[in-house]
Order: sequence, then C-alpha cells, then structure tokens
Amino acid sequence: MKKAAIHRPETAHRLARRALFGFILTFLVARADVFLIMSHQIPNGYFFLGQTHVHHLNYGIFLLSAVAGFSIFRRPAGRAAEITALLYGFAMALTFDEFGMWLHLGGSYWQRVSVDAVIVVAALIGLVAFARSIERFESRHAWAFAALALILGFFTYALFSAGDRIGAMIGPELEQLEISSSP
Repeated sequence: MKKAAIHRPETAHRLARRALFGFILTFLVARADVFLIMSHQIPNGYFFLGQTHVHHLNYGIFLLSAVAGFSIFRRPAGRAAEITALLYGFAMALTFDEFGMWLHLGGSYWQRVSVDAVIVVAALIGLVAFARSIERFESRHAWAFAALALILGFFTYALFSAGDRIGAMIGPELEQLEISSSP
C-alpha cells in the first residue's frame, strides 16, 4: 500500500528558508569564483560588452525583476513558489555581493561594505525564516528576545571587529590581485 504524499503548504517561513539557502550558497560561490578568476586558477568567465565588464550585480537586478514580475502576475504556489524563493535568494546574493559598487562606482570588488550588506540581508531573511510568528509571541518570550538581542549584538560587534582585522591583513593583497587581473 502506497502512502499518499503529504502536501505541506508553503509558508513565509519555509519560503524564506529556501531564499536564505539560495542567498548564502550563491554569495559563497560568487566570492570563490571571483577569487579563483582573479588569481588565474580558473579561466576568466566574466562577460564583456566591448571593453565593459558586466558585473554580476546586473544579473541579479535582471533576475530580481523577473522574479518580482513572476510573483506578482503568476502568484506561484507549491513547488513553483519554492523555486521562486530560491531564485529570489540567488538574485539577492548576486546583487548585494557587489553592494559597495552601488555606492562607489568603479570601486574595488573587495569593499567591506558589500560583505556588511550581505550580512544584514542574510540576517533579515533569517529573521523571517526562523523567527516565531507575531501571533505566537508571548510576553514570556520578551526576556528571551532581549537576551538574544544582546548576544547577537555582541557577536555582530565581534564579527565586524574581526572583519576589520582580516580586511587590514588581506585587503591590500586582494586589491592588488584585482588590479593585476584587470584587462
């Protein structure tokens, strides 16, 4: 006797988990890919229009536009909603990985502000993915929330401090690598 497949309706939490997975995975792969290309470990896979390097934030912007249009006009459900959430995370990572270039056009790919933006976006998606819904939030949770906020504040400070130290150590090498790999 075959068991009937259990259909679990997509919820904001489940879809946000898919988006977070796509976001983190894409960010890590994009950073590794850029590093490997710049260090000449893999062939240059960059797309050029004439002499202009088309950065992957542009792919993210176009994909975000397509995902938004699909979400609005088709209202995906079930498996289509899960794939749409995954593509949303993918597009957000491509876009925010180069957030520093939004602020400083022509700036280095290795700008610290890009990593900071990725951390903030991942945290926001993570809150949607794993936070209890507001309806289920009770007054006794306020103390746990306050403790968690303090702990997260400490770890955020530690993460940014560590990032500054790591950036000071390897930042100049990464920027030199970027300069030497420019066409």
